[in-house]
Formats: sequence, C-alpha cells, structure tokens
Amino acid sequence: LLTNFFKPETPGAFAFRLDPAVVLKNRPAALYPEVPYAIYLICGRDFMGFHTRFRDVARGGIRLVLSRDKAAYERNFAMLFDECYNLAFTQQNKNKDIPEGGSKGVILPDSCWSTSVPSESRGSKLLGNTSQSPAAMRSAFTFYLNALLDCMMPDKNDLYAGHMHGKPELLFFGPDENTAGFMDLGAEIARHRGYSYWKALTTGKSVSLGGVPHDTYAMTTTSVHTYVIELLSELGEDESKITKFQTGGPDGDLGSNEILVSKDRTIAVVDGSGVLYDPAGINKTELVRLARRRLTVSNFTKAFLGPGGFLVTVDETDVILPDESRWLTGAEIRDGFHLTGYATADLFVPCGGRPNSITTDNVQHLFGDGGKPKFRMIVEGANLFLSDGARAVLEKAGVHVFKDAS
Repeated sequence: LLTNFFKPETPGAFAFRLDPAVVLKNRPAALYPEVPYAIYLICGRDFMGFHTRFRDVARGGIRLVLSRDKAAYERNFAMLFDECYNLAFTQQNKNKDIPEGGSKGVILPDSCWSTSVPSESRGSKLLGNTSQSPAAMRSAFTFYLNALLDCMMPDKNDLYAGHMHGKPELLFFGPDENTAGFMDLGAEIARHRGYSYWKALTTGKSVSLGGVPHDTYAMTTTSVHTYVIELLSELGEDESKITKFQTGGPDGDLGSNEILVSKDRTIAVVDGSGVLYDPAGINKTELVRLARRRLTVSNFTKAFLGPGGFLVTVDETDVILPDESRWLTGAEIRDGFHLTGYATADLFVPCGGRPNSITTDNVQHLFGDGGKPKFRMIVEGANLFLSDGARAVLEKAGVHVFKDAS
C-alpha cells in the first residue's frame, strides 16, 4: 500500500506498508483474533523489523530484541512477527479506556555477535563489530525510524501514496526494551526532517523536548503495583511480611521502580546481566542503590549476600549452585531461573522477560511437591510473560493472577 523503496535517494532501510487483510488471510483466528489496522515490514542492512497498529491513531513501544547467540537469534527471527502482533494486541487491550489504540514495533539486529569476530577485530564494547553493541542498536533504531518517517511524509519524499486514498500516516512511538534512551533521538530526527508533529512522535522523552519520562514518574509501576497493594488488601495481608520473586532488574523502568516503591522481602531478581538470590531477602539498601543508579544486578556487592545467597552473571561458565545443580553457563541459569526450585515466594512480579516465558509446556515447573503452586500471587507487569493457557492452569490451582492487559 505504501513503501519508500522507490525513494529518489536510497533509504537506509526499506519500509513496506502491507495490507493486513492479505497478510492474515486464511490464518487461524485463534492465533490472530483481530485484523490490525496496519502492518509495516522494515528491512535494514543489519536488522529486520515490524510495526503493527490496531487503530488509525495508536501508540505503543518500540523494542530492540537482542540475541545472545545464533540459537537465540533463530528463535527470535522465527517469532518476530508474532511477537509484534501479540504485543500490539495486548497494548490495544490495555488502551481500551483511552482514545489511542494499541501498537508495537520490534527490531531484530542481525546474527553477528562478538564471539564470531576475531578478538583483535572486535574494537570497543561500545562500538565493536557486533550487531548487539550499543552503537549498532542506535543505528538500527535510527534507520528503522527514518524508514517509517519516509512513509509518514510521502510528499516530501516523492513516494506514491495513491493506495492510501488521501489518508495520512500518523505513527506514535514509546520506549520499550532497549530503546528507552532513544526517545529523545527519535524526536530530534523527526524535527530535523521537518515532520510537523515531531514533538508528539515519541513518548517518554526528556522534559526539555516536551516529554514525560516514564521512569521518572513511575507511570507503569503506579498501575502494576496498585494491583499488588489492592490484592494484598483484599486478602488481608501485610506487604512487609510477604516474599517476592522478580524478573526485570534495577536497570529497567518497571523493575527499578518496583524495587523503590515495594515494602516486601524480595528473595530474587533476574535481569539481563544475571541472577541475584538470597533466601533471607536481598539487602534492600543495596538493591535500592542499584535501582536509583539504574544498574544491573551484576553490580550488586556480594558482601551483602546472606547464607545460601548467590549472584551469577551471564558470562560465567560451569556454575554449581548451592543445591549442587550444575549449569553450563550463567545465561542458561538466567533464562530458566524462574522455573527452578529457587523460584518460590508469596508473590511473583514479572517486570521483564521474553514473551511466553511460561506456557502450558513448562507451567508444571511452577508447582512444588504435592502439586502446590510455588507462588500464591502473580501480577504480570511484563507483557505476554505468561501464555493464556499457563494462566488458566495457575488460576485453576488457586493462584491469584493479574493478566498483563488488566
């Protein structure tokens, strides 16, 4: 319906606005319950991406999906459109009470990792020769955004827009995984290119650009943690007396604010850098220090760990935990820690993690001896962390579950 492929100047990435009715024709309604308003396929030299929205005017975050190795990349590549569709559909449900519909963008950097590049050629950690480096992520985001801006300004870019029947393309973006620091950049790019609504293009940007930073005002946490407080009130329980297991760490928007506002005894935090665990409760002062500075759990001072506590980072290999279980890598522990015996608490709050981390295929790991659930309450902050089937199994077992799109 619309593309920048024939732009006179060669674009940094190609964007194709696809007809959703054609893309999803004869696809099962169980997988795609609603036809979106628009689907974009964005192809760059070093990345692949999608943007899906369910209404003409819709907003949602853009996420950069990183892959630690080839196997992870292949999984992410195979599920890229489904991830974009499901996240956008979840956002559509979340936005049901406000004017804007739901949307989501995903960007998958290509399959070049630092481990596949000779050590003498890797360069710095920031720039490197890897598509997973901060510089490469910024580049992918920039080209992705510019490709969509091309289609949002067809007249200025000599693009044929006859199939749009005179309807302008108005897209709005927000922060998501690995893109929170790019919201200012997005607005500045749009302003530089002369986009009329550049100030409204991104949310979560700096106040100097007219934004309301999500993390500063704890916008998501205010709603997610309210579910926790009201659930505990309904059950007649004191927050300071319960234990909590959390995915999504002190470096993230939702994870950091969850740490700052909660009064529980947190026994485990899992983030991109590794796993932090203390059966007696992680030292709150040190955890708050990380949250205020937006640092990962890998920066936790081990001297604050109590008996049986441990910190395992993703770079470690041949790891043996206190229960004598042996793991090939710290990354393996991080990815599956929520399914181990250590993941047992009164409350589970996923503030980060990959979609469908818990499904009907592995939900049995959330039950202990005798079939007793390892969590009494789950408040899902991270979108799609649990599949619908897994939620049904947990609720049937008596677990209080708040769905992501509540």
